[in-house]
Amino acid sequence: MSVTLTQLRSFLAVVRSGSVTAAADELVVTQPSVSAAITALSREVGTPLLQRDGRGVRPTPAGDAFAPYATDVIGLLDKGRRAAREAAAASERVLRIAAVTTAAESFVPGLMQAFSTEHPEVRLGLAVGNRDQVLDWLVTHEADVAFGGRPPNDERLDARPFRPNALLLVSAADDPLAGGRPVSPTELGGRTWLLREPHSGTRSANEEFLTANALHGETLTVGSNGAIRQAARIGLGISFLSADAVTSDLDSGLLGVIAIDPAPPPRAWHVMRVAVGPAPPLVDEFVAFVSASAA
Repeated sequence: MSVTLTQLRSFLAVVRSGSVTAAADELVVTQPSVSAAITALSREVGTPLLQRDGRGVRPTPAGDAFAPYATDVIGLLDKGRRAAREAAAASERVLRIAAVTTAAESFVPGLMQAFSTEHPEVRLGLAVGNRDQVLDWLVTHEADVAFGGRPPNDERLDARPFRPNALLLVSAADDPLAGGRPVSPTELGGRTWLLREPHSGTRSANEEFLTANALHGETLTVGSNGAIRQAARIGLGISFLSADAVTSDLDSGLLGVIAIDPAPPPRAWHVMRVAVGPAPPLVDEFVAFVSASAA
């Protein structure tokens, strides 16, 4: 198969944008050149990869199946190019880290500082996003290693648990149920639930609890962990948050905790890496460091 990088980049640009015109603008080429690249790629693969969708285009089932492999090829090439540059300038090593918001606001900076102390020659970068963004940065090879809660169902990623990620149901400090006996989920009927933004792992955990226990109270999306903590403090609602996100508020008495029986199942924080292609030694070093720090 004589597939070219131009064909792969054109295909992925059309998949992202849903339009040959937008893909051409993104790649700074002409529309006919993008169309020709897609046609040639489909011919090499042996089946159409895109189909009309109104005024735009979308992947065929074959295109959906092919896209992750095209992404890996482009990502691995970019990673190889970066590895070659780093080998040529061995004095500087760079590790790109991604983390979900809760992890980035709690334990990740401490891990980065400790790793930098042991490896002062390594330059660290941190990108922060919701769960979907972090996983996307990994599979597109824009991040070398990542931190998240619920592990991905993706064979291209390796996720290793390394520390507990307990969920606490937080409320105003003077909430009648805070600090008392464990309550059953049915006793929470009619309460307002504070939620993170869509695609957040914390939001998913709250929604799963509500669905599993057939709770139909009002929900209020307030975005960040900080906004949820502030809303809970003044009694606007309750929410499951990671214990790592609320330690200081609990220690200072600004928030209360409602004990639940049965409690949510145990969860863990995971350090994640791409399982496709050769593992960079620096990623091996960092993952081993994270595991050892937890132990």
